Amino acid sequence: MKMILRYLRPMAGRMTGGLLIKLLGTFMDLAIPWILSYILDSVVPTKSRPLIWSWGGLMVICAILAMAGNVIANRFAAKVARDATERIRHDTFVKISTLSASQIDTLTIPSLISRLSSDSYNVHHMIGMMQRLGVRAPILLIGGITITLTMDRVLTLILLFILPLLGVVVWIVSSRGIPLYTKVQEAQDILVRKVQEFMGGVRVIKALSKTDYERSRYDEINREVVNRDFKAGVVMSITNSVMNLFLNCGLAAVILVGAYRVNAGVTQPGTLIAFLTYFTIILNAMMGITRLFTNLSRGMASANRIDEVLSLGPKLTIGEKNYKETDAHVSFENVSFSYNGISDDVSDISFELKAGETLGIIGPTGSGKTTVINLLMRFYDPGSGVIRIDGDDIRSLDSGELHGRFGVVFQNDFLFEDTIRTNIDFGRNRSDEDIRLAAETAQAAEFIEEYPDGYEHPLTVKGSNLSGGQKQRLLISRALAGKPDILILDDSSSALDYATDAALRRAIHEHYGGTTSIIIAQRVSSIMNADLILVLDGGRIIGKGTHEELMQSCQDYIDIANTQMEAQALGAEAKA
Repeated sequence: MKMILRYLRPMAGRMTGGLLIKLLGTFMDLAIPWILSYILDSVVPTKSRPLIWSWGGLMVICAILAMAGNVIANRFAAKVARDATERIRHDTFVKISTLSASQIDTLTIPSLISRLSSDSYNVHHMIGMMQRLGVRAPILLIGGITITLTMDRVLTLILLFILPLLGVVVWIVSSRGIPLYTKVQEAQDILVRKVQEFMGGVRVIKALSKTDYERSRYDEINREVVNRDFKAGVVMSITNSVMNLFLNCGLAAVILVGAYRVNAGVTQPGTLIAFLTYFTIILNAMMGITRLFTNLSRGMASANRIDEVLSLGPKLTIGEKNYKETDAHVSFENVSFSYNGISDDVSDISFELKAGETLGIIGPTGSGKTTVINLLMRFYDPGSGVIRIDGDDIRSLDSGELHGRFGVVFQNDFLFEDTIRTNIDFGRNRSDEDIRLAAETAQAAEFIEEYPDGYEHPLTVKGSNLSGGQKQRLLISRALAGKPDILILDDSSSALDYATDAALRRAIHEHYGGTTSIIIAQRVSSIMNADLILVLDGGRIIGKGTHEELMQSCQDYIDIANTQMEAQALGAEAKA
């Protein structure tokens, strides 16, 4: 609730204006039954038509004011809910963009999507409902009871006997509702994850004819969401049933007692009619409070999930300056790291790389190649050891300053639904010359210029209208366009043929010779000209040196190189 109040506080003026208008409309609603009672008991017996018309006109005016007040107040409430939710979504999105990789791993991407979408919608609905029913229902309830006390205290005692029972029911049910709705949102996280998997792997699913299998898995998860929502709905619906029972019993009691009192001449007929109207108003107010508590339970569960994200502190803080005099541009000093905190994923990684040099990293899947890059870019902090750039411990550098030094292409990188130029520029306002040079170096200019609209050619989501090799060349163009100090290519040339891969490496050396390069590859040919090559296996360095040195000292590297060279020779013979 503190989080909600923090966002509503700047809108206190608008909320106050809306609440005052809502008060006016609600008081007009309360005045109508009293006027009706007065007309029936005091005005009608006089048989004065002018008096009847004047009081009747007053009822019409009250009805118009009530309707207008409620409509205007609801519009105020909708605008406040809209603006508050917009700010909540904005701040949540900004917060997500600053989370560390480990925090995102803990929360999971599907859960963050759910919090940003369905949870924020629940909060939006709750804020609007609080302003509409949160003011109107309690005033109708309290005001109705107050007016009935002035009309007939005996009949009012029936109400006062029932209301505490209803309050206990609402409290018990609502205390159970919030945990249940939290479980509903957790199930929706799983549903979002499943939908993401299905959409991302739709081609594989169709290629393997597993549509029915995936549909059954989706149905299972969907049923779990429905079952949890149904359970929460059943618990919350108990309030409606119990309230209807109590209030209808109370209404029957009012009619019975009122009939005796009218027959005895203690209560007038108009008073009884007005009392029944107020009883109906009070009944509807209690039903409104029930709906309010239902939405409040769902909204608070969602608000707590959003606040869990917003209240996260920085996982990767900027440490004290820790400079070491060195001529190395990039250095790892006995670095070890574990994703799960139990066993190391990389252990005792050490190397130095001077400015303008190229580092090649090769090894089997799961050997820790990408983890080294994640640590260098400080997506995670090492468990032990130090990583330095130009002598500075990267933990002492601002994240913006650190990441601004890199140009990177990850294994599964992303192209946006926009033009080729926008995807390469990526909001950095690079000149046409820089973009063209980057594309030419990445061997992408050739196919880009074949399009009639060239660099303004539109791409679909994820660049699905490009081949795998074209995507990789565009992604490399994006990395080069920023003229980075350190270029990282994480298995980003796997879809390129040997000739294009060789041309790419020559062009990078020619046009970006001062850039330090780190290349993760599966092919020895991609890194054989590197100044330093690391061979990883099981998170450890099992070989370090140039290609020639490793061909003499590292059997694993020799096996990889020989296997790939044989395959390349066989391919050349087959073409011949």
